[in-house]
Amino acid sequence: MSFSDLYGPTNEAESHAVLNACRDLGVTHLDTANIYGMGKSENAIGSYLKENPKARDEFIIATKATITRDPEGNRIFDNSAEHLEAELDKSLLRLGLECVDLFYAHRRDTRFTPEETAANLGRLVEKGKTRAIGLSEIAPSTLRRAMTEFPITAVQSEYSLSTRAPELGLVQTCAELGVAMVAFSPVGRSLLTDHPIPVERISDIPFLAGNPRFMEPNYSENIRIMESFRKLASEMGTTSAGLANAWLLSRGPHVIPIPGTRSVQHLRECISGASLSLTETDLERIEAVLPVGWAHGDRYSAQQWIGPERYC
Repeated sequence: MSFSDLYGPTNEAESHAVLNACRDLGVTHLDTANIYGMGKSENAIGSYLKENPKARDEFIIATKATITRDPEGNRIFDNSAEHLEAELDKSLLRLGLECVDLFYAHRRDTRFTPEETAANLGRLVEKGKTRAIGLSEIAPSTLRRAMTEFPITAVQSEYSLSTRAPELGLVQTCAELGVAMVAFSPVGRSLLTDHPIPVERISDIPFLAGNPRFMEPNYSENIRIMESFRKLASEMGTTSAGLANAWLLSRGPHVIPIPGTRSVQHLRECISGASLSLTETDLERIEAVLPVGWAHGDRYSAQQWIGPERYC
């Protein structure tokens, strides 16, 4: 998503620099979507793969579709077989590929049962357009039902030290069923880093300007609480982003953080967490400074909550 200007302006050269760094650092999972910059993210990845054809075999490439607009311009979700295939075909053209490794339904379309959505996605595996399928922002019950129709390889959900709702069933269900838990926003949209997005920039980022955690007085309270975490990370010889990702990796071998960034330096900070081995004492110290429920404000506004499934 960071390749698409959502968190600030970027360009293809900067995106390619991040992808070069991914290869150097051993990052293998690239996660994008058709709506990230309305194709800009996929185009950047596609042009990189065209310039670096050997890179294709080094990456697991995932993309998503479902979020679209009706004729009046209203945001809607479409899990129909026709829409999913048409959008995947467009993604494949942008990526310059005949097949992706993973294709998610970006949101659940309640017009379709979980079983029907899984069947619609599964047909794309049978047609050779994706090797595996996934679901995003869904409840554990939806995953269980979908799995009865077609194997679900991955579930994507926001999960971090500031968003721990997945621990109330989703993380456990994924582990039980052998499904990868792909954790997006692992550094809390910058809150869990040494350099959170400053208040003066928030108004320029529409998603954050309307997000409760980045609105006052919540923003200032979250920054204040985070000072203890930044201090702890420094004492442990790492960055806040590194420690936040290390904590996620400690949740289980099936949990895969996908930090997004426009910056090679920030990528390095995030990836440094993979080299940390946290002890029980380390985890207790983290819990002491960021206990469950510490964040002020919901992770989404009422408008942003349209689509993700609440299950607890």
